[in-house]
Amino acid sequence: MTENLKKNNNLIGKIFLPSSKSISNRLLIIRFLCENDFEIGNLSNSDDTKILEKTLYKIKNSSKKDEFIKFNIGNSGTSIRFLTSLLSTQKGKFIIDCSERMKKRPIFIMVKALRELGADIEFLEKKNFFPLKIIGKNLISKTVEMDANISSQFISSLLLIAPILPDGLKIILNKKIVSSPYIDLTLSLLKEFGIKFYRKKNEISIKKGAFLEKNFFVESDWSSASYWYEFASFSENVNLEIYGLKEKSLQGDKIVHEIFKKFSIETFFKKNSIILKKNFFIKTTIFFKFDFSDCPDLVQTVVVTLCFLKIPFEISGLETLKYKESSRVETLQLELKKFGFILKYDGKILSWKINDFIINKNKNIFIETHDDHRIAMAFAPVILKNYNLKFNNPEVVNKSYPNFWKEIKIMRNF
Repeated sequence: MTENLKKNNNLIGKIFLPSSKSISNRLLIIRFLCENDFEIGNLSNSDDTKILEKTLYKIKNSSKKDEFIKFNIGNSGTSIRFLTSLLSTQKGKFIIDCSERMKKRPIFIMVKALRELGADIEFLEKKNFFPLKIIGKNLISKTVEMDANISSQFISSLLLIAPILPDGLKIILNKKIVSSPYIDLTLSLLKEFGIKFYRKKNEISIKKGAFLEKNFFVESDWSSASYWYEFASFSENVNLEIYGLKEKSLQGDKIVHEIFKKFSIETFFKKNSIILKKNFFIKTTIFFKFDFSDCPDLVQTVVVTLCFLKIPFEISGLETLKYKESSRVETLQLELKKFGFILKYDGKILSWKINDFIINKNKNIFIETHDDHRIAMAFAPVILKNYNLKFNNPEVVNKSYPNFWKEIKIMRNF
């Protein structure tokens, strides 16, 4: 299936964003480990969260403790990593399978740490990669060291099970810590549910403890808001209210509002929403330099925005992008080249200069989404730049933002 988009240069109205799947997925693990059930309000309706919720239900209600229970988690990175740690603590036998792309995303750092705690995990195909065979058991408590330069989800996965270990857990983080706000998010939620911890620089200690029974309402997703910031930057008239976002948010991608202020988009915070407006008195930056180590999910949105605003840039903190749903630097280069933008990447810095452009008079562009939801959503606003776009596999947005195309059609008055 493909998705055609057309042009309309006004961005005036209201948007109801999906809830944060990062928060939702962590809450599902906490609720599973809590002795008493509690309500999660505004739980994400993303494919990732649905997969995790369905899998946890199957685990909790399975009576076949002596037989292997098989799960296919598809392309849900958060779910499969959180489940790897969780299943290591649960009595039973499990096989976790996934998509072909997920089988290329390394898992050894987390498996190594879990094995040090006594976990029984076996690689079923290629060493250090999914799928896995897990025999759940009682794990031990000890200090483990983990490289923190690949994925923060490895660390969050262990942090979530730490309170049920005999004496908690201490993790020492080595190398550059990427996506640090997601670790902070996990710790904030643990604290919210009664778990005590101590953090000093690269050391995190989690105390053994019982999770509190506490209803929780999930805030909207700042990562999803980024695409509307991009729409705003390409629009002539902007007065867009986005519901469910908080000024004091747990999410690191909230920084998007500071980034887009450099592109003349101003954010006004209300009690339960934000309003985006274009402020022509704020001078758009003439050169952009930024380290995305703490917010890698914003890279595609910001890079596409920069190119079509013709703003030269040098950005870093991209090392983890090759382990995402697609190899994101590479797929950005491929898709932007269709419009004439030639991006250069030396393994650390992704850059573009005004002269790195080949004129392409073709206005009918086919976007290959590469099974990556963020590629699809980052290129959607380019309709405002006089292009006729067609997207392959537009349903890929269901991974995080199921109503994305519907919201666009309503907002753009199609």
